[in-house]
Amino acid sequence: MSDDDDIQYVKRQRTVHYGSLEETERKRLAAAASVAGTTPAATTTTTGQLEDIESDEDYEETTKKSSTTKGGLPPPTAASLANKIDDDYFDLETEMERDKVALLEEFERKKRARQINVSTDDAEIKNNLRQLNEPICFFGEGPAERRRRLKELLASLGENAINKKQTEEEERKIQQREQEATWYHEGPETLRIARLWLADYSLPRARDRLERAQEALEVPSATRAGRMVEMQKKLQSLAPLCSQVGDTRPVSSAAFNEDSTLLMTASWSGLCKLWSVPDCELKQTLRGHASYVGGVALRPGVKLDEQNVVAMASGGHDGAVKLWGFGNEESIADITGHMPHRVSKVAFHPSGRFLATACYDSSWRLWDLEQKTEVLHQEGHAKPVHCLSYQTDGSVLVTGGLDAFGRVWDLRTGRCIMFLEGHLGAIFGADFSPNGFHIATGSQDNTCKIWDLRRRQPVYTIPAHTNLISDVKYQQDGGSFLVTCSYDSTTKIWSNKTWQPLKTLQGHDNKVIAVDVSPNSQYIATTSFDRTFKLWSPDS
Repeated sequence: MSDDDDIQYVKRQRTVHYGSLEETERKRLAAAASVAGTTPAATTTTTGQLEDIESDEDYEETTKKSSTTKGGLPPPTAASLANKIDDDYFDLETEMERDKVALLEEFERKKRARQINVSTDDAEIKNNLRQLNEPICFFGEGPAERRRRLKELLASLGENAINKKQTEEEERKIQQREQEATWYHEGPETLRIARLWLADYSLPRARDRLERAQEALEVPSATRAGRMVEMQKKLQSLAPLCSQVGDTRPVSSAAFNEDSTLLMTASWSGLCKLWSVPDCELKQTLRGHASYVGGVALRPGVKLDEQNVVAMASGGHDGAVKLWGFGNEESIADITGHMPHRVSKVAFHPSGRFLATACYDSSWRLWDLEQKTEVLHQEGHAKPVHCLSYQTDGSVLVTGGLDAFGRVWDLRTGRCIMFLEGHLGAIFGADFSPNGFHIATGSQDNTCKIWDLRRRQPVYTIPAHTNLISDVKYQQDGGSFLVTCSYDSTTKIWSNKTWQPLKTLQGHDNKVIAVDVSPNSQYIATTSFDRTFKLWSPDS
C-alpha cells in the first residue's frame, strides 16, 4: 500500500456571495486602503464595469491583475456603481412583474376551469375534444385527466368554443350542400322537341297500361292460378330447339325482332348476323365493325321488305355505332360520338324514333333518328355504363354501371328519379318489367335484385348463380317470369312474385354472355363464349 493511497483530497467549496455588490465593493476598498495606507480612490478597478464574482480566490486574482495592468485609471465612483446596480435590479423587477402577471393569469384560468361544468361521460368528453380538433386521449391519460384537460381548454378558449365549432361545421355543411345542388343549363331546341314528343307518346301508353292492370285484377283468382300453373308447365318443358355456330369468335349478343321471326347476333369478330326463327338459317351478314361488337338491337315497326330504312343498330368496342337496313351488308349510317370509348349496349325506344347507347365514358346518350342528332348526353355514373333498358311506356330508362349502382332516368325531364344502391359488384344486366314499376338487375355479386319504382327500394334479392350474372330479361308479354344468364354456363328461369326457380337451361360449354326472350314468349335465345347461340322452346 503506497503513501498516495492514504492522502485524502478535499475539494474546497466555492463561496457564493448573495449580498449587495455595492456593500462588497465598499468593504473591499476599505480593506485595501487599510492595508496600503491610501484612500479608496487610489486603488484601481475596471473601467466602470463589474465582473461576475464566483469566489474569493477569483476575486483576489482579478484584483491583482487589474491593479498591475490598469493602475493609471481612476476607480469608479459610488454613484456610478449605484446607477449600474439600479439598472440591473430594474430588469429583475420587470421580470418578477411579468412572472406575477403570468401567475395571476394562471390562477384566473384555473378558477374559470373549476367553474366550468363538463359532462362526466367519457364518450361525450372525447366527442367534445374531437370537435375542438384536440387529441381525444394521451398516453396514460384516464377519464379524470381527460376531463380536466377539457376544462382547461374551455377555460382558455371560452365556454362556448364547442358551440362555435358546431356552428362552423353546420355552416360548412350547408355551403357544401349548396355547391352540390342540382344546376340546370339551357338545352338545344332539338331536346325540347324530343321531350315534348316523348311526353305526348308516353302518357297515353301509361294510361292504357294502368287500364290493363285494372282489368287483370278483375280476373278471378282461380283463373289466374290456372294460367300460372299452365305457364310453369310450359317453362319446365323447355328444351334446345336449335344450336347454331354463330361465328369463329364468342357470340356476344342476341336480340329478337318485333314479330319473333328474326334473331340478330353479334360476335367478337366484328360481324353481325341475321337469322331466321325457328330454323336458324342465316339471312344476312353485316360487315363494317373493325373490332368486336358488344350490343345489338332491332328497331320496332320496321318490316323485312322495307329498304334503306334503319332497322338494326350495333355498338362496337372502338366506340362506333352503326345503323343497318334489311337487304344491305353495309351500314346506312355511322354514329361516331363515342370514340374511342366502348359502346356496350344499344336499345331502341318503343316508338322506334330514339336510340339509346351505353358508353364506357361513364355516360349514356340518346339519339333522335328523325332529327338525326344527339339530343341528350347524360352523365351520372362514376364508372362505365354497361347496360340500359326502356320502360314499356317509353318515358323512363334504367342504366346500370360498373360502379355497382343503377339509375332510373325520366326522359321527359332529364332527372334521375331513382338511385339503385345495394349491389356489391358491377351491374351487367338491367330490364324493366311490363308492369312498368318493377326493375331487375344482375350483378357481379352473383345476385339478381328486384326493385320497385313506386316504393323506391329493392323488394327481393335472388341468389341466382355461382358466378357473375351477365344479363337479365323479363317476359315481354305479361312479365310472368324472369330469365337470368351467368358465367357459370347456365341460364335460369324464375317465377314472378315468388321468385322461385322454374327451370335451369344447361347446354353451353362455356360462359353465357347474353339472353333474350321473344315477344310472343315462345323462344329464349342464349349466346356464349363457346361461339354458339341456342334457341330454346317448349316441347310440342
